[in-house]
Order: sequence, then C-alpha cells, then structure tokens
Amino acid sequence: MEATEIRKLATLEDTHWWYAERRAVLTREIDGITPGVAIDIGAAGGGNTRVLRAHGWRATALEYSPDGAEVARDRGIPVIRADGRALPLASGSVDLVIAFDVLEHIADDKAAAGEIARVLRPGGIALVAVPADPRLWSAHDEAVGHVRRYTRETLTATLASAGLTLERVRSWNVLLRPIAAWRRKRSTGSDLDRLPAVVNLGLRAIVAAERYLPVDRLSGVSLIARVRRP
Repeated sequence: MEATEIRKLATLEDTHWWYAERRAVLTREIDGITPGVAIDIGAAGGGNTRVLRAHGWRATALEYSPDGAEVARDRGIPVIRADGRALPLASGSVDLVIAFDVLEHIADDKAAAGEIARVLRPGGIALVAVPADPRLWSAHDEAVGHVRRYTRETLTATLASAGLTLERVRSWNVLLRPIAAWRRKRSTGSDLDRLPAVVNLGLRAIVAAERYLPVDRLSGVSLIARVRRP
C-alpha cells in the first residue's frame, strides 16, 4: 500500500464505519480466548493492535511500510518492521496471529501463510481477513496495492497449504455488497474517504446488523477465517 493511503487510513480508522465495525468483529472473535502473546501482521497504524492490548494481550504490531510503522510508534504501540514472508520471530512463540487485509497484498501468499503457521505455538489461533470475490475487482484494489481478491476456496486452500486447520470461514460486509459493487464499478481510485457523520453512522448500523442475521454464508465484500495450528 502506498504511503499516502497508509496515512489516510490512519487518519480515518478511529471513526470510519468500516474500521470501527471491523474492530468490533475482532473483539468478538477473541472473546473467550485466554490472552497471551499476539502479533498483528500488516498492522498499518495499529488500530487492531490497540484492540488486542485493551483486552489484555501482549500484542505487537508488525508492519512492512516505514510510514505505517511510524504511525504505530507515534501512538505508543510496540512495532516491528517486518515482511510477512519472513517474520523475525521464533517458531512456536505466538499464541494469536491477526492478519487482517494482508495476504491480498503479497504475491506469494502461501509463503506468508507458512510464516503464520511457523510462529504459532501448537494450538495457537490465527484470524485472517481478506477481500472477497474477484468480481468486485476495481480501481480501488489497484490503488491500495491488492494482488488478488479471494473466494472461500482459494482462501481455505492457501491456509491449508501451511498445515493450518480451518475452524470456520464466514463472509462479512454482506448487506452492503450491492452498494460496494455499484460504487467499485465507477471508482477511479481508493474509496477510503471521510464521510458525512450521518452517512457514516447509517453504514455502521447496516453492517452491524450482520451480528444478528444469518448472512455469513452469502457473498460479501470480505472473508474472515479462523484457523488453528494443530
């Protein structure tokens, strides 16, 4: 992702509906897991790392770009510059790995999945989120440095190639998929933009409704997988 996009993300992530609800998703996913050592791969400004630390995890942000690492460091978040294909961590040293919207940026995503498996302790958990549905490919994907969008089959195959055991995979941002598809067809760049407060609140309410509706098997804008190292 380009430096300008990372800076824009860091500015927006505290209030933008998409990032706010994604933090809520992460909070629900870690509920019931005993806190330990965690890493947030591709952390950018560290929004998700802050969620982990707030819930008792000894969490470190891992970020490839110098701009993202600088933003996280300025926020007081422990950060390590790192390539997802070669994590500077000992094997079996981590209880939880978060890799939200990372694999799609890496040409050799199987190498990155292999590194996630390597650093996890036996029984450790990884939460992986990726953009879904190649039919949604647009100028937005190119602007933020995506290499691909995933299907359930390609995501699960990538994670299985690393020897990780799939516990579940579900769609997210399902209700807004028609709007996303319409907008992406007309986009000429990234759709990371500040929105009017009432629009932001309305979109947050719509995507939050997915917490209570049985829609996670339908086509969405993202996929979220939970896997475990045997």
